[in-house]
Amino acid sequence: MLISAEALAAGVPPVIVDCRFSLADPAEGRRLYAAGHIPGAQYLDLDHDLSGPPGAHGGRHPLPDAAALQLTLARCGIGPETEVVAYDASRFAFAARLWWLMRSLGCRPPRLLDGGFQAWETMGGPLQTESPPARSTDWAPAAYTACCDIDAVRDRQAAGALLVDSREAVRYAGLEEPIDPVAGHIPGAINHPWQAVTDDNGFVRDEQALRRLWGASLDADDLVVYCGSGVTACVNLFALALLGRDDACLYAGSWSDWCSYLS
Repeated sequence: MLISAEALAAGVPPVIVDCRFSLADPAEGRRLYAAGHIPGAQYLDLDHDLSGPPGAHGGRHPLPDAAALQLTLARCGIGPETEVVAYDASRFAFAARLWWLMRSLGCRPPRLLDGGFQAWETMGGPLQTESPPARSTDWAPAAYTACCDIDAVRDRQAAGALLVDSREAVRYAGLEEPIDPVAGHIPGAINHPWQAVTDDNGFVRDEQALRRLWGASLDADDLVVYCGSGVTACVNLFALALLGRDDACLYAGSWSDWCSYLS
């Protein structure tokens, strides 16, 4: 599920996807890509490629139409069994979104570059500014799995599911809300901030540390994970999969969908 910068540099290059992005400046990721990226990397943008258009409900980053995402991936030379490595510069915040989307569509999920783009730079890995040519591959139609909408969240919670809020503690507590119109969290949800999955340098914590972080939550029969808009929750879902809980479900619309029914 992970690959080091050294292993990426030494191996046969897979399809590489640059997922760098900034919620504060949506154009930043593409600028960074143009200034220098891992050789051969394609660029996929959170807003334009890894999300669908937002509406009144459904959250700030709805899942992209499955067929449209398949076409996007095909243009990158990615098919259901293609070996892919994804990276960002934000502790998996955006690369994990691609990991979840591909896994949900039933294809081989990408490995994530441990330590992200910074690890590649620190190693002294080469960079290029040219974009690779578009490629093509075939996909059979597929639909997303392991995700739920607001009605399914309510039903699953009523049946005993544990809801996990992946946002920072201050947002979970409703003390700060810099993005969405309503502060707070879904009643009954517990808090596991997504940033705890990695250390300050963006490397995944070891299994023992992750198990300590999750504690008794790992024993829940049903886990539903959300964040602000269904993006950084994927970091927690990645961590859960590392720990053997690859059955956890994503509330795709997350808090931005939930609170759209409150405001």
